[in-house]
Amino acid sequence: MSRDGLIVVDKPGGITSHDVVARIRRLAGTRRVGHGGTLDPMATGVLVLGVGRATRLLTYVIGADKSYTATIRLGQATVTDDAEGDVIATTPAGTLTDEAIRAALTALTGELDQVPSAVSAIKINGRRAYKRVRDGEAVDLPARRVTVSRLDVLALRRDQPDVVDVDVDVSCSTGTYIRAVARDAGLSLGVGGHLTALRRTAVGGFTLAEATTLDELEQRAPEVVGLPLAVAAERFFPRRDATADEAKVLSHGGPLDAVGVAGPYAVFDPAGGLIAIVSERTGRARAEVVLAPA
Repeated sequence: MSRDGLIVVDKPGGITSHDVVARIRRLAGTRRVGHGGTLDPMATGVLVLGVGRATRLLTYVIGADKSYTATIRLGQATVTDDAEGDVIATTPAGTLTDEAIRAALTALTGELDQVPSAVSAIKINGRRAYKRVRDGEAVDLPARRVTVSRLDVLALRRDQPDVVDVDVDVSCSTGTYIRAVARDAGLSLGVGGHLTALRRTAVGGFTLAEATTLDELEQRAPEVVGLPLAVAAERFFPRRDATADEAKVLSHGGPLDAVGVAGPYAVFDPAGGLIAIVSERTGRARAEVVLAPA
């Protein structure tokens, strides 16, 4: 089995994305491992990892749309906008109607200027925002344009008198913070809100259905790659097949004639090997990333 490729991991709660990377480095026997989009320690679900040359595909994975299931608790605000932080405000939410809750969440769909949670991995002058918060600094992050393409309310639960738990299913652009959705819903309803559960169900076309647990990967080590490089690229990009001459030019960084395919797309050699990820501009197809073995 190829040692270059992607792994779709079902991340457990209680560990960081970097913890998962460290575990895969040990299992795969290489330090060339990265992940395609951070999940908070509390969160579970799809975490796409690249091994070997496939780490160069991760920039595209990071930019893919994401899907989540989550639980929003209305009636409590926390310092982190999720259940890992201390409660900083409590406002009884039991009198909120289902209609008001649904309307507040509907208002948080479409294109939004969202202020990320202060306790996030965003860097400010080279330091992560969450580290600055932990050091007692006040962090003011600028709003970012994100898209929440779908936000379905699955259930509203009133198991406690002063809070309402809302189970949601969300699809969104990269860079969207579901914690911020919970916070903003609570703010608009005047009761505060935070996230009590988060599970990522998809990254692009990679879903929980093909995700593997760390325990399962432990049993397979060192053959942990689930999607070899060429298979992963064909799953993620449109495909173009090159002639032998084209393959030689492209593998050395040269351009090909454009074929009118909206890029980026993957180019394969006559044997089915992945050569490069290319995009077309000014009538030429130029490599963004060359992946053919040196």
